[in-house]
Parts: sequence; structure tokens; C-alpha cells
Amino acid sequence: MVIVTVKNKYQVVIPQSLRRQVGVNVGDLMDAQVKKGKIIFAPKTLLDRDLLDSVAESMAEYKAGKFYGPFDNHKDFIASLHREAKKLKKARKQK
Repeated sequence: MVIVTVKNKYQVVIPQSLRRQVGVNVGDLMDAQVKKGKIIFAPKTLLDRDLLDSVAESMAEYKAGKFYGPFDNHKDFIASLHREAKKLKKARKQK
């Protein structure tokens, strides 16, 4: 157990040993909650709405089957690129 002091502006310093255990760094955001009379702090990550929109779009494409891979190695990946390039060339010729 680690004991900390509440400073005059209600600031509390999180000891280095605890910061290392949970990976908290300067500038990180923390979620603060009261549970059963205890204050609980947990590291939080916020996402930009544009990023969330992009993730939602990617998930929709995944569900629609518009994806490639996963690939076991780089050779399989390159072979897939060549197959798709051939399909595009055929589609362009047919137009």
C-alpha cells in the first residue's frame, strides 16, 4: 500500500511505482469515479469523432466483404495486389 498526501489545492501525486504499473505518463487523461466511498482513477483514451467515423466506415466495408487478407507473408500480399490489378485492367478494357 502506498500513502499519498492531498496538497493545499487538492492535488495528489501518483507515486512512480504506481504510474509504471499502469503506464500513466504526463498529459494522460484519467477517469475519476467514486465507488463505495473510494476515489478510483483509471487511465482513459479519447478518440476524435473523425477517427470514430473512419472506424465505423472501415467496419461497414469489412462486413460488406470489401477487404483483403490477412496474409501469411509478404509474398501472399504481393500476389493479391497483382490479382487485383489484373481485375482492374480487365474492367477498364471492357468499358
